[in-house]
Amino acid sequence: MPSEKPPVEQSAPDLEIVGNQLTIHPSGFTGGPEPQDDHITERNLVHHMARFRENPFDFLREVSLYMSGTGWRAYDDVIGQPIFYNGFSERMKANILASPMLRGKVTELAEVRLALEEKDGLLHAQEGPLDKRRVQRRNELESNLKEVVDSMLDNMICKMESKRFIRGAYYLCTQLLTRAYHQGIHVSSEEVLRLRSVAEEAARKKQSIVFLPCHKSHVDYVSLQLICYRLGIGLPVVVAGDNLNIPMLGPFLQHAGAMWIRRSFGNDPLYHTVVQAYIDTLLQEGFNFECFIEGGRSRTGKLLSPKFGILSFILDSVISGRVDDTIICPVSTQYDKVIETESYISELLGQPKPKENLADFLSASSVLSLQLGRVDVRFHEPWSLKEFIGQQLTRLPNQIDPNGGSQLNQKERGRILRTLGYRVLSDINDVSVMMPTALVGTVLLTLRGRGVGKGELVRRVEWLCERVRAKGGRVAHFYRYPTEVVVDRAIEVLGHQIVGEIDGLVEPTYYAVDRFQLSFYRNMTIHLFITEALVSAAMYTRIKQGGGPSYQRITYSDLLSQVSFLSQLFRGEFIFPPEGLTTNLERTIQGLEKDDVITVTREPSGTPLYVELSESERKCGRENYDFYCFLIWPFIEASWLGTVSLLGLTPPLDGPKEVWIDLKKAQDNAQLLGKTLYHQGDLSYFEAVNKETLKNSYQRFAEEGIIHVVRGKESRAAPVMRIAPEWTPERDPATGKLLARGRLWDFTELIAQSRREGKNRRDGATVSSRVLIMSDAVGRILFQSAASPNPEDSVDVSSRQKRRKDITTGSGAKL
Repeated sequence: MPSEKPPVEQSAPDLEIVGNQLTIHPSGFTGGPEPQDDHITERNLVHHMARFRENPFDFLREVSLYMSGTGWRAYDDVIGQPIFYNGFSERMKANILASPMLRGKVTELAEVRLALEEKDGLLHAQEGPLDKRRVQRRNELESNLKEVVDSMLDNMICKMESKRFIRGAYYLCTQLLTRAYHQGIHVSSEEVLRLRSVAEEAARKKQSIVFLPCHKSHVDYVSLQLICYRLGIGLPVVVAGDNLNIPMLGPFLQHAGAMWIRRSFGNDPLYHTVVQAYIDTLLQEGFNFECFIEGGRSRTGKLLSPKFGILSFILDSVISGRVDDTIICPVSTQYDKVIETESYISELLGQPKPKENLADFLSASSVLSLQLGRVDVRFHEPWSLKEFIGQQLTRLPNQIDPNGGSQLNQKERGRILRTLGYRVLSDINDVSVMMPTALVGTVLLTLRGRGVGKGELVRRVEWLCERVRAKGGRVAHFYRYPTEVVVDRAIEVLGHQIVGEIDGLVEPTYYAVDRFQLSFYRNMTIHLFITEALVSAAMYTRIKQGGGPSYQRITYSDLLSQVSFLSQLFRGEFIFPPEGLTTNLERTIQGLEKDDVITVTREPSGTPLYVELSESERKCGRENYDFYCFLIWPFIEASWLGTVSLLGLTPPLDGPKEVWIDLKKAQDNAQLLGKTLYHQGDLSYFEAVNKETLKNSYQRFAEEGIIHVVRGKESRAAPVMRIAPEWTPERDPATGKLLARGRLWDFTELIAQSRREGKNRRDGATVSSRVLIMSDAVGRILFQSAASPNPEDSVDVSSRQKRRKDITTGSGAKL
């Protein structure tokens, strides 16, 4: 039945902000037929704006209000430190240049260079007393270094100097955003009121709020700035990669708050110090700050592992005592549809990332014509970084005094940094909202069969909403719309290129047209069910064998062993609850047993003996159990593909035994192998060939010592790899064929036990007979194209064991 309610974009009231007063207009909507998120109410913070063609009078009126700065649009009486005045950038620059740390680094580098020149005899070639020549040359070097610093700061520093400019930028960005996301930006009323209260307290103490959002889209930059502007909170300085510092767009963003940094610092100690001094100055002065905890944008839909670059600067500012304290505010930004998903898929399938340019930036957005639904932004409760550091110091073995930051060694510092990064990711997951498109995408990719009828799709979306809430997650507010209407709108937003509909049947039937792109939305929900997914995948080692219930049950010890293996395998891929493996496993089993998905046979003492599917789960066709398996199977498939590709990197009999292979080429060849196996029916999930998941797999192989990854002496040298000798498979001495045995083969088989079984194959026989041959053929191409002279010549062999490096730093607790 058609809803009698107004469209969604008109259903949520706005927040009124005039001066210091913030008013939530009364509304009849509280988020759904039942209270959600502990009675959290939701508001649309940014309404659709007038268009000239539709209503010229309202359009001109809006432009006038923004340019004249009427009411809240004036952005006066901002909560925070003074910004947007002439001379702001020069004042910040002067404070940075006055930093004792920066001045000390300039002096240090000048002394190092002076000593080198003196050692090479360059000073003796000049006339005059040596001491005088030394002083003169030192002054020249320091002057040159100061010019370099000045140039670095000119390119880096944000230039928020004009309030008129920022009012115009806000109006322009809101116009563009509300045309793409026509249902506006939705926030929690309670969370934004709490944020304003925290901002007022921080302003009194001259402390900064460090916003740490997740990163899925370029729109992330815009949405948080718009919210801060609308709430009257000081706009944060945003850390941005200099790849976006392109003509026209770069200066615009820099004047709106962007701080440009290099994508890689390399071995440039001066640039490192300049960045640290700038961040120190911002935090000392109490200016708000923003950086993305994941570094780059997530191309897969789920949270990436934390990147510790900028986070380490923030931590160092406080832990060193140069900054007294700062407030951490994790932020979740979710979308009905992400603008860039199509380009993400191209990148994940191996297409090189195009260089940023303004034309592509605008055309990719197509902001004037898209109807992408809405943006949901959620703010975790802010917390003190100083208090967090104090808590972590008390947990260190030596119980270091919080005021004695200098006593921390590199290992202890790294431990606190990793804990900080994963704490922020956990907080983001805690407040993330499951959007309708994520719910529909998850259901479509976790059902068996070619398609699903409308009634079944609605039923499963309702079931998933219940499971999300039961796990402590949040579901986007539907404003009491029937689930059927919500599903229709989600399918409309996703578009027919992602979700197709078959007409002329008894009921509308939907199917996934682009499973790869749809997996982006499915991955938004997986963090809530990761423990259930791993338990289900571990049980599958028995269930896949078939037979009666007695043949499919698994002993608790075998379940524990396989879950432990899988959680180690994916420890860099997912964020697990921090309580530890045994506690999380027991809690998950109890939850599945309560939901009547499994039955547990226990000893009189209560110790679990066997775990199996419940009778009711078998009667309903394993639909709930299968749901958890379908969530994790693509990732198991990707890890399996990674190990299979490693088998093919076994050196041939007729070649050198210690050949180092370019790591990127090895990963590219793994993709090529995966695409081949998928189209030949030996790989079930095409998304398993995406380069990000394969890269994570290779990272885990390096951490486990299965492969050795090293870098050359040059800073820009590409990393190279080879299989560790103890993991290298055997070849038949007569035929040269790979043998299906050995440590790496056993590791591959252990992954395959939880892998989805295909209809026309059996893993062990298929791998040993056909897949192994294919992997060997792909690997031989790498060996044949290996650079000559051997890449090993560029590696310092004597210090190889000390210089082994992972592709990225991975950490995280087990399941």
